[in-house]
Amino acid sequence: MSALNPDAAVAPMQYIENKTYDEITVGDIATLTRTLKPQDIELFSVMSGDVNPAHVDADYAKTDIFHGVIAHGMWGGALISAVLGTELPGPGTIFLNQSLKFVLPVGLGDTVTVRVEVTDKQDKGHVKLACSCLNQHDKVVIEGVAPVIAPSEKVRRPRVVLPEVHLHTQRAQYARLLAATDPLDPIRTGVVHPCDSASLTSALEAARQGIIIPVLIGPKVRIEAVASAAGRDLDGIDIINAPHSHAAAAAAVALARTGEVAALMKGALHTDEIMEAVVDPAYSLRTERRMSHIYVLDVPIYPKQLLISDAAINIAPDLAIKRDIVQNAIDLARTLGINLPKVAILSAVETVTPRIASTLGAAALCKMADRGQITGGLLDGRLAFDNAISPAAEAVKGIVSDVAGIADQLVAPDLESANMMAKQQIYLAGANAAGIVLGAQVPIILTSRADSRVARLASCALAQLFVSHRAQEAS
Repeated sequence: MSALNPDAAVAPMQYIENKTYDEITVGDIATLTRTLKPQDIELFSVMSGDVNPAHVDADYAKTDIFHGVIAHGMWGGALISAVLGTELPGPGTIFLNQSLKFVLPVGLGDTVTVRVEVTDKQDKGHVKLACSCLNQHDKVVIEGVAPVIAPSEKVRRPRVVLPEVHLHTQRAQYARLLAATDPLDPIRTGVVHPCDSASLTSALEAARQGIIIPVLIGPKVRIEAVASAAGRDLDGIDIINAPHSHAAAAAAVALARTGEVAALMKGALHTDEIMEAVVDPAYSLRTERRMSHIYVLDVPIYPKQLLISDAAINIAPDLAIKRDIVQNAIDLARTLGINLPKVAILSAVETVTPRIASTLGAAALCKMADRGQITGGLLDGRLAFDNAISPAAEAVKGIVSDVAGIADQLVAPDLESANMMAKQQIYLAGANAAGIVLGAQVPIILTSRADSRVARLASCALAQLFVSHRAQEAS
């Protein structure tokens, strides 16, 4: 019984035990059965660096020509070694040789039974074992012989439980995001003060991929010097000379107000500089909607894009501002092809608690959605972070929700929590983070010096998709 829970049953301890040379007799047999899964192939490829398409490409794997080293040699041979090293003779075995003949191919989904049999005992602990692998049709796919030195001392130890290994494709969501822009026309974008290599080359790369048509706004001499140092050609690129970053921001906002650019892109200046120009009464790009920032995260361990807001603009939003934060994120999610975004309003607990203001705000936002004050999304809150994105956490806590466990977007109580949550995904979960500000007359592409190249391109793609979607709705 468990000391923490006396009613809980405790799983029996499993042991690994060898057979010593003296205990072994000719005719002893040990077996192991495994099914070849895609994860097995992926894991081998990661460990070995073998990316031969005959070993890792699903199109090859579905055919009868799947004769790769992974399927025959490494995987089958590894299973045989596992039986020799853990069952017969077991721990303490010294491998001398292993000769195998590959008779038939092994493909994805095939179930292989490994069988080792002692065929000979010789002097000085030497033992010879016949090894074979049979598929689910009882046909031999691998056969061979393994001479070993059997252990002389008895070993019996608790069996080590191997950790689960999950392999994830980095930036898979962004690849789909960028692919969605292929049929769209590039949007004319004011790139504000692109006076460092990262911001300038990102804009030029987005232009090369047909996402934006950059209008570079800033000190022309500095921009040209950065381009020269980076080995980039500015031929055919519009440059609007502005003496410093404040002037560049004002010039860019003026272009947006007159419709000469459809989006703005932050370069080598602080976010507050560009946003001050955006809200300046002389040039204001304000609308009836409050502006808010939205992260679109490509988290390798999450099955879809994850939106988090607001991590950059509104520090401590009240209920009215949160309404706009939620609506902006829903509008972006729909732009990305999510027809009914699942919106989790986050707090620390799932119940309404007057002592935690965010639980009251979450309940109010859900009621606003019920009354049509927030449209286009499916809201639920209060939800803690774990049960918003984890079906397992949702099930354990007994939460009944169409949003919990599979949220598309997370709305944090304030800027600090949203920012920390997003940065945790970036630096602990290996996420890439694209960022955009909505609620102004034009989308504003916010990038960071720490952003990866693909995250910067994805930020530009968000703006292109949003502008295109809005134009379609207006037509």
